[in-house]
Amino acid sequence: MEKTREWKEKQLQKTTLVAADRSYSDQVKLAAIAITLNMRLRSADMPVDMQERALRFTRSLLDSAPAGNHRPNPSILARSLKKEFDRWYGPAWHCVVGKSFGSFVTHSPGGFVYFSLDSLSFLLFKTEVQLITDQPPPPSS
Repeated sequence: MEKTREWKEKQLQKTTLVAADRSYSDQVKLAAIAITLNMRLRSADMPVDMQERALRFTRSLLDSAPAGNHRPNPSILARSLKKEFDRWYGPAWHCVVGKSFGSFVTHSPGGFVYFSLDSLSFLLFKTEVQLITDQPPPPSS
């Protein structure tokens, strides 16, 4: 019985180390992608693959802007990034894009990324959606 418990503990330790190593290599890969795209990750509570999608999609938006236009409108960038994440990961994504803004947001776990490119900053976060199924009773007089 004791041997079985020791074996299980060792397996758990190995699994934990493998997961930590994978997480570290994913973070290194993401940092390399950010550098390649000339972006800077500021803060995130989001899986690496979702962060990568946000960075790559934003870069594609900026690269697809007409040559004569320096940068697309921040409102258009925010709307496009929000709609992309709504389409891929479900509703209730919010996006703020600008040169100077402050924020204090509450987000769903695993649904927050903040990054920048040149003078533009991008804040993308998800909130929880709660469906209203019944109408509340009217107030009594």
